[in-house]
Amino acid sequence: MTQAPRAETTITMTDPDPRLLSMLVCPVTKGPLIYDRDTQELRSPRAHLAFPVRDGIPIMLPEEARRLDE
Repeated sequence: MTQAPRAETTITMTDPDPRLLSMLVCPVTKGPLIYDRDTQELRSPRAHLAFPVRDGIPIMLPEEARRLDE
């Protein structure tokens, strides 16, 4: 018996819930975060870190953050 080919599933990134974003602070400085939709990151200007957002979920671990070079 031959199986039909499976349709490919496209996964799209979703923005985090705005209510969630309003409650989040930088885990290092406890300061505000700025959401960058283009890079899918939450940026902490004071800590000079960018925390990734994966599948709409902010990853708020300092060891997962990218250093923002100025």
